[in-house]
Amino acid sequence: MAGEIHRLGDKSGETEKITINIGFVDLGHIDLLVREGFYSNRTDFIRTAIRNQFAAHADAVKQSIVRHTLELGLRRYSREELEAVKASGGKLRIQVVGLAAIAEDVTPELALATIESITVLGALHASKAVKAALSDRIG
Repeated sequence: MAGEIHRLGDKSGETEKITINIGFVDLGHIDLLVREGFYSNRTDFIRTAIRNQFAAHADAVKQSIVRHTLELGLRRYSREELEAVKASGGKLRIQVVGLAAIAEDVTPELALATIESITVLGALHASKAVKAALSDRIG
């Protein structure tokens, strides 16, 4: 069952906060580049470095997405979609690069009946109850 895929941008509401550990010398280099005006702040430097790595590995990422049949971007799973899957006797194998979101009105029972496995490289948004029910299916 094909759902709606949305391309994710860089809007502040569509980001996930991460924490990294970095050596003092590397941090000093970043601060020097910020002070010299190459970047507006540490975050700007880190985002730019990450995007440069994405560009350097773009072909490998595209091939991997195709090889693993991953959906790219924002993928929402509604209660109605899961009920249709249940009615057809099917099971979903959710594989997303980006954000997978299971609607808040999806019950743990419906999720268990319709979702065989979840692999998300990015973030999974679902209620605590649904995440708990699917914990052994999330990889």
